[in-house]
Amino acid sequence: MALYSEKVMDHFRNPRNAGVIENADGIGEVGNARCGDIMKIYLKIENDIITDAKFETFGCGSAIASSSMATELIKGKPVSEALTLTNQAVAQALDGLPAHKLHCSVLAEEAIKKALQDYYEKKGMKL
Repeated sequence: MALYSEKVMDHFRNPRNAGVIENADGIGEVGNARCGDIMKIYLKIENDIITDAKFETFGCGSAIASSSMATELIKGKPVSEALTLTNQAVAQALDGLPAHKLHCSVLAEEAIKKALQDYYEKKGMKL
């Protein structure tokens, strides 16, 4: 059995939404010193809809795939729906991650929530 699913390998080899959004409405950065993965998520939000999401990730294939899938899952969605995204949903959308790589999907969830928190703080609101 392969260590990674075809979807993980596809999102690693062909990441969706990689890059930076200039003047992003929300930015969330998280890192895990234990494994060395660092994720930065950028959001563009209009009328409480995530119109664009991009990421910069320094890390393993699972981290890149998790960032890619997480941004795909929230683009075009209302902020309220993006707030409910879980690491389990990211891992499931990737057809699973090895147990020792599940922390990558946790980082993706945390980065999105930090970006949304940043967005609310810039608007002078609480999340």
